[in-house]
Amino acid sequence: MYQYDEIDQRLVEERVARFRDQTRRFLAGELSEDDFRPFRLQNGLYIQRHAPMLRVAIPYGVLSASQLRRLAWIARTHDRGVGHFTTRQNIQYNWVKLPEVPDILAALAEVQMHATQTSGNCVRNTTTDHFAGVAADELVDPRVTCELIRQWSTGHPEFAFLPRKFKIAVNGARADRAATGVHDIGLQAVQDAAQGLGYRVQVGGGLGRTPMVGEIVREFLPARHLLTYLDAILRVYNRYGRRDNKYKARIKILVKAMTVERFRREVETEWEHWKDGPATLVEEEVARIEARLKKPAYRALPAGIPAALAARLHHDTDFATWFRQNLHPHKVPGYTNVVLSLKSPDQPPGDASAAQMDAIADWSERFGFGEIRVSHEQNLILPDVALSDLPALYDALCPWKLATPNVGLLTNIIACPGGDYCALANARSLPLAQALQDKFADAAWVRALGPVDLNISGCMNSCGHHHVGHIGILGVDKHGREYYQISIGGAQAPARLGKVIGPSLAPEEVPDALQAMLEAYLKLRLSDAEKFVDTVERVGIVPFRDAVYAPNQEAACA
Repeated sequence: MYQYDEIDQRLVEERVARFRDQTRRFLAGELSEDDFRPFRLQNGLYIQRHAPMLRVAIPYGVLSASQLRRLAWIARTHDRGVGHFTTRQNIQYNWVKLPEVPDILAALAEVQMHATQTSGNCVRNTTTDHFAGVAADELVDPRVTCELIRQWSTGHPEFAFLPRKFKIAVNGARADRAATGVHDIGLQAVQDAAQGLGYRVQVGGGLGRTPMVGEIVREFLPARHLLTYLDAILRVYNRYGRRDNKYKARIKILVKAMTVERFRREVETEWEHWKDGPATLVEEEVARIEARLKKPAYRALPAGIPAALAARLHHDTDFATWFRQNLHPHKVPGYTNVVLSLKSPDQPPGDASAAQMDAIADWSERFGFGEIRVSHEQNLILPDVALSDLPALYDALCPWKLATPNVGLLTNIIACPGGDYCALANARSLPLAQALQDKFADAAWVRALGPVDLNISGCMNSCGHHHVGHIGILGVDKHGREYYQISIGGAQAPARLGKVIGPSLAPEEVPDALQAMLEAYLKLRLSDAEKFVDTVERVGIVPFRDAVYAPNQEAACA
């Protein structure tokens, strides 16, 4: 992970000092709420339904063991012992006290963390593939690109007050695990035989009130021009984006209103002023970032399955199920990536207790190189586990309820905090997620369904990304009661928006409705796979990731 230099550390500490003074003046009545709001928002502080909420940045989803321990300490000391990991690879604390927030930010700065630009109309935390740097299918490590964007965008004077919030995602692997198509800017690494590494650039994606898939504005952008091209896009948006109506202020609305052809011309014209300018990337700058990314000291390990591991897989069915479901291929032979599911049946999706975070930090050092990842699916990942250590790790995870073998399955539910916390929500997400966990407790049946993404949002802002779930559930207000609208056919990559089916349902009706739908899906698929594929293609909906289920191979992580 990236190690701060003196400049990074000084900037973070100076920002903490400024916010401490702003908070003091607000509490003393010297700053009005209207004056204080932009300061607190750009330091990640919201006023929610019951208490202030603090959103802490986890740049591109990478944490060190010491940082995770500090997050656990904050949860224990300044919250109610829990942190909520989000679909933006951040963590939120839902019960902080306003006078204590400067102290929290100071504690974060001590371990090279911050809450800068986790809210407000600015460039937010850049996200990427949670297996960045360790994925077997990777073209390039996108963490370098993400760090360049972080340093370019943090405190950028021109882009601190954009028409609306702005989100960038970078993907460096063949498979898009960063959902680049539904971001304001999505960058997909590509290799060109003549020009080398570059990016395919999409603009204008996003979910929320008006969900859209981004448009490609450049098929290939040479890597050295990345920041100057981003400058051009942001300047066009800043110039033409609407500020009179916040519901029409996102760049996706601008691209649609302009048409992608005109928007592309405006960007290319603007870029002519900045191309090959001072922000053009040079090898020395890229090397500076790479040098500050801590690299694991991998051992030379055999690529096959060790004998002890093979024996455990043979005689322990529960372990074998977890092995098949929660591991992901690693680029280094003998290692694997282990997903720790934060979706046990009695746990709100994405929540981790302070004790769990401390334990995970310990395991990251015992079984890896002291690094943890946060996924878009609201899980945590140990990225560098030797295959021979898997039995011991599994045995350590089980008592902490972190070995639920449901990654990629129906019960790996993605959900926002919903009406239990958020003042914007129309309905609660967490009780519905719990009801669905209870309804689909038959793990064998869930595995028989194969890969299914189930996403829940408490309102149309889509913090639970319901638009791109194979099954999406949206909380709505109907005559003063909570109801839920169901959509199917969404996907993160290639990005596809789901289609609403049927009327909205009362909360008690949702579990049975989903069961009926899934049983019909399973019956059709198993009885007549050809007819099933023809049906879903004809109506333009491909509900789930694979038309015909093929279980993971046991040796997939080798």
